[in-house]
Order: sequence, then structure tokens, then C-alpha cells
Amino acid sequence: MFMLRNVTKYLFGDASKESIVEIPQGQLYLVRPLSPKGYSELIFKDAAATIRRTGQEYQYQLVIQRAYEEGEEELLAEEDGEDGAVETAGAEKDEKTFLLDQSLRFRSEIREGGEAVFAWRDLSGDAGDLYEFVCDRSVQAGDVGTFEMVAIKCQFERKFRKPQDYATEKELQQFNFTEQPIPSANAVSSPSTKSANRPQSKSQTKGDMVSTAVKGKNPAREMTPTIAPPPTPIPKGTEILAKERAELHLFDFASGSFMLQDPSIVATVSETGKWQYWLQITGDGKEWLGQPVVADINPVFNFEYLSFIFNHYTEDGSAYSWLLRFRDQETEERFQEGLMQALWEQLNETKWTKSTDDDRQYVLDAFQDLTMEDAEDAARDEEDEDIEEVENDGQRSEHYDTDESEDDVIIKEDDGNVNSQLAVGYKHDRSFVVRGSKIGVFKHTPSNNLEFSTNISKVETPKGKLFSPKKVMLHSEDTNMILQNEANPNSLYRMDLEYGKVVDEWKVHDDIGVKTFAPEKKFSQMTGEQTFLGLSDNALYRVDPRLSGNKLVDSDLKQYTSKNAFSTAATTEKGYIAVASEKGDIRLFDKLGLRAKTQLPALGDPIIGLDVSADGRWVLATCRTYLLLIDALQKEGKNEGKLGFERGFAKDSKPQPRRLTLKPSHVAQFQYETKAPLSFTPARFNTGVDDKETSIITATGPFIVTWNMKKVINNKADPYTIKRYEEEVKADNFKYGSDKNVIVALPNEVNMVAKQSFKKPTRESIATPAR
Repeated sequence: MFMLRNVTKYLFGDASKESIVEIPQGQLYLVRPLSPKGYSELIFKDAAATIRRTGQEYQYQLVIQRAYEEGEEELLAEEDGEDGAVETAGAEKDEKTFLLDQSLRFRSEIREGGEAVFAWRDLSGDAGDLYEFVCDRSVQAGDVGTFEMVAIKCQFERKFRKPQDYATEKELQQFNFTEQPIPSANAVSSPSTKSANRPQSKSQTKGDMVSTAVKGKNPAREMTPTIAPPPTPIPKGTEILAKERAELHLFDFASGSFMLQDPSIVATVSETGKWQYWLQITGDGKEWLGQPVVADINPVFNFEYLSFIFNHYTEDGSAYSWLLRFRDQETEERFQEGLMQALWEQLNETKWTKSTDDDRQYVLDAFQDLTMEDAEDAARDEEDEDIEEVENDGQRSEHYDTDESEDDVIIKEDDGNVNSQLAVGYKHDRSFVVRGSKIGVFKHTPSNNLEFSTNISKVETPKGKLFSPKKVMLHSEDTNMILQNEANPNSLYRMDLEYGKVVDEWKVHDDIGVKTFAPEKKFSQMTGEQTFLGLSDNALYRVDPRLSGNKLVDSDLKQYTSKNAFSTAATTEKGYIAVASEKGDIRLFDKLGLRAKTQLPALGDPIIGLDVSADGRWVLATCRTYLLLIDALQKEGKNEGKLGFERGFAKDSKPQPRRLTLKPSHVAQFQYETKAPLSFTPARFNTGVDDKETSIITATGPFIVTWNMKKVINNKADPYTIKRYEEEVKADNFKYGSDKNVIVALPNEVNMVAKQSFKKPTRESIATPAR
């Protein structure tokens, strides 16, 4: 009870928010058990349930709002026409509101299959008529309990005309309606159900009932809760960076919720050696857990709920997700400062105090939940794109095959090579997959399938030496491919794709190597543009293949005296340049040869991939265990409206980074299934000359993950969906010009899948590979 009352206190506390609490997905039914009109009616196939404030004190509404599938809203609008009255009627059809009063007899129950249902009276209907909101199975039981407790407190405020902070257990008890089971919305006869809130005895308190609702577990799952692993030996500490009291909760895989383990523990962050740090959780007379402070703990701070969630790994590779809940914000801030100091120093091998106040705040902001401002209509549009889950996307794969007569057959060749890289054509509907010293060519069909086209069986230098490309890039209207040979770091090679043969070796420079390369502009591969960008450890330069001799353009060279460990680069439609490093910092340039206009501090993790939206507004960096989304548009000061590529940010107004991570509980389940840590492939936006970036794609192990940009920007729940395969995903990208289809390279297979086939992360979708 304490936990729920604490949560609802902070939900009610922010009066600036119209919405107090939300269940993001479910179905609304009207059930008429006693009516001749028909037993049940599906009102909204996909909807969200929200409790909102009204303009009057102590008055709240339960709102059920329809969620549209992609394109459905626009289609209905076209059918309805542009008449204002029609639009008003349409708005009423898309949203149902109910004043939260005890006459609704609002209640919930958890059925035997784990399905959560809210029900309330239809006051304008016949006797016995009920509205039922059946929660999607991805909704956690704890969220169901929180939603019901908020509804109870809203009814309390309406009846007693005073804030819910003053409610006693006895007063709240009168809003617990458990007189009978909720009838099923799907069958004529009422099912056998177990009410989450029905008292087991006359002496049971509301606190007991809410605790049952929070757990939301069926009897079978209650038998096998997740057990905390035994603690590890504690290393000797030399300095304490943070030491605070908190509640300790452990994520239970069976119920899908965090379970209280200890109401009062001490969490200590200490230094144990040179750039080595330790997190120890200690109860009264018991050591709960301890582990090194490293990036894999996947730390997430949420100040609204006063919580800190992290992952703990045991020696056998098992992962557990833990939650600390602090008593107040000041306590959490002190703990966050100490933990982030330890993590940053461990990654950077530099003292935290040597960084500036602004850089430290930038790091802290990246590790907590932030709401980002979006541009123009996206900020005003609160209709999130919904992904319809389908079992069979109707699209078939093509297996890598050197014999064109054998269609759709997996061939594992004796040379030990597997698919390693993917290049998606912009100008022509082709994808190219690198496999050792071979390149497979696949055609995109009008029905959004892949069709094996041909195989380039030997990638070799003009002198006939076979090599396996380390990196490839399509070039010159997709007629050429630039190849990198790891054995020759100062040169690049041009393959003529019409002939399937390397025809040129380009010596870039005698002393400056090529670590990686990128197009001159984002869509250069669609044009005849010959130049492109090159990176070495400490230099950024232009390569012009038309030059005689070395191809590096000396006048467009920006070289640093220190080793910056540059790792990747990306460009915008106008040719602005973003460069990232193994140290984790990001530089934004408006042109080559000059100093960077903006340098964003390092979080400490190496950046292995970089992408930029066509207009330069969004920068997307990939680290091994998380992505980083940065808004490069300046919102204030003399450079308001300018991008960080064009003008530098003021020292005190660096952009707030958004760290995109998987939920720690999902990470723990991923690792439970695969016994392997997270390792993201370079993330990319969907792209197209006239298309706005709406999605982000990456992969880790056998999972492809796609983030919905609108949900990320507006801080919405459930921003990502997944698709699991049997084997590791080697490379992935969107089909050019769309975010609806994803091209995936597995070790011995290549296919195109519909994004509709991606699912919300649940125990089932994480554990079940796609067939």
C-alpha cells in the first residue's frame, strides 16, 4: 500500500499535467448481460484509458480514447468530408468520457489467464450494462493497480471535497467495489474469474487488496517467483562516493512486475581501485548484492517516481533487474551524482571534477527520463503511430545462394564466412550483402519481397588479390561501390557493379590512413557526385578520386595534433558533417577544413555508429548498450532557430541528450534468453529525399528493435517494438523511401520484413523467435 500511495502522490502532485495516469493500450467493450440488444459490443478495437483533471476542483474524468491504425484516421476523414458537424461527431465517436463518481462502481480484476480488466456501470444504459476496458497483455500488473488507486482517490476527492492526501484507509475502502465478478466481454456466460480486489475475509484491508492488484499474478506464477541470486564478495573500498537509504525491489519474470524485497537498505557506491568502482546493496544483517559499476548495469533514473533501475549480472551470465526507490528527490540526486561520477570515471579514466559543470549536467541529463521539444506539428500531434501485430507478414526471405537455380535454400559454405554487412540502394531497388569475399545482390520486388539477383563471387584487388571488405558504400547513382580492405589502410577500392569487378585502387595519402568514410551529402549516392569524406584517427578530409596521385584534397583537411580516435561520421542533405569518436564525444561541422561549430561532451562509451536526419535537426549515435538522440536545434539565445552545425551552442545551453535504452527488465529477459550482453548494431533513421524521419532501427543479438520517433520525442510509453530471430542479426536497415519495410541480414539468410510484424516486448515476444 505504501508503494502505491507514494506513486499516486507524485502523479497527483504535478498539477500542470492534464493527464494523471494512463493505460496505453487495450480494448473497450459495452457488455449487456441482461439485455435483448445483444451480449457485447466492441466499441474501440485499440484504445488508451486515461484519468484526467477537469477545469473544476476535485472533479476528474475517466477518458477512453480510440487509437487509429496507420492511415486509418486520414481515410475516415476523407470519407466523412470536411463538414464541421461531421468532424465534431467524429470526435465524440473517438473518445468516451465518464465523470469519476462512486455511482460508476469502478473496479478491476485479474482473470485466470493473467488478463487485466476494468469495469464500470453504463449509467445511461439498461440495468446490468457495463463498460469494460480489457488491458493489453503488455500492460504490467503494477500499472493496473496504480490506475485503480488513482481512480479511487479521484472518487474520494469528489465525495469529500478535499485532497486525496488526507484520505484514510477506511475512507478509501468504501470505493472498493467487489460485489460480483466482471462478466466476460467475449462470451455469453460469465467466466470463472479471480477478482484482484475481492476481499478474502471480512477483516481484509484496502491495503491488502491493492497489494493483490499490484502483484496481479495468477496462482501458477505465484508458485515460482524470481529469487535473488547469492551475493558476491565485497572488495575493499578506498573512498565512498554515495551512501543512501532506499527501498529494494526485484523484477519478477513470472509476473512482469517489481516485487519489494527489503523496505530499507543502504546503497553504497565506492572506489575500489584505479578507475574501478563498486555498487553494494546492504540490508539489516544481510548483503543483498554487489557488482562493479560498468556500462552494462544500464542505469535509469526517474525522478517522478523517485526510482533508480539497474541490471545486475552473475558469473553464469544471468541478468537480474533491480529497482531502488528513494524517500525524496534530494536523496536520489545525491545518489545519482555519486553513481554517475563512478560510471563516468570508469569509462573515461579521468576525474569527474576535471569536467565542467555544464558537461557534468549533460551527462546526468542523459541518464534520466526527459521530455524533448519537437518541431512544429509533431509536438501538437498526440496521435501515436500504432503497430498492428501480425503473425505472418506475408513476405518471404531469400537465402544466400551461389546457385541461382536453387531458390530459397540455406547454404552454409565450408569457408566459415557469414553475412556481415548490408548496403541498401537509393537509386535502384537493390540491396547488397557482404559475405567474406563475396557480395550477394538482391532485388526489391513491387510486393516488398527480396529476390536473389546475382552473386559477385570474388572480391579482389586490381592485381588479383582476394580480400573481404571491411566496409562498403554505394556511390555514383548506385553504379559503383567503394570498398575498404583492412590489409591496406591507406587505400580504397572502386567496384563497377555492372561488371561485378574492382576496377580502381585509390591511394588516399602516404601518411594519413582511412579509418572510415561517408558520403559528401546524405543523398549523394543518388547523384553523380564523385567526392566523399574520409576519417583517420585524428583527421577529417575530402577524397576526390579524379585527382592524380593521392586522392586526399589538401585544402579540405582538418587534422588534430591529439589522437581523437574518430570512429564514424554522417552528413545531412546540405552537407553538414557530424563526427563521433571512440571517446564518446560528437563534433558538428558546417564545412570541411574549419573548426567544429559544436562539440558535445562524451558520456564515456565509444560511439560505433552515427546518423543524422536529412535536415540536420536530429543526431543519432550508437553505443554498445544504448543509443543517443540529440536535438541540434537551438531554442534560445542569439542563435535561436539555428542548428548546432551552423552556430555553436552557448556554454550553459547545450542540448539535452536523450538516451534510448531498452527497459532494464527487458534487458534482463534478453540476456536470460540469449546468455549474451547487449551489443547494438549501428542505428539508422528511415530515409528518403521527401520523407521525414519517423523511425529508428537497430539490432542486438537475435533481436531487431525499432523506436517510434514521435513516441520518443513526446516521452510516450512503449516507444519501441521488437522482432526476434533464431540467429544473430548481422546487419539491418530500412528500405529506402519507407519505414514500413526492414531488410535484415542473418548469418546465412537475407529477408525483407514488414514493420507491422514487430511486437511489443513481452515475455512471449522476447522468448519466441519469428518463424
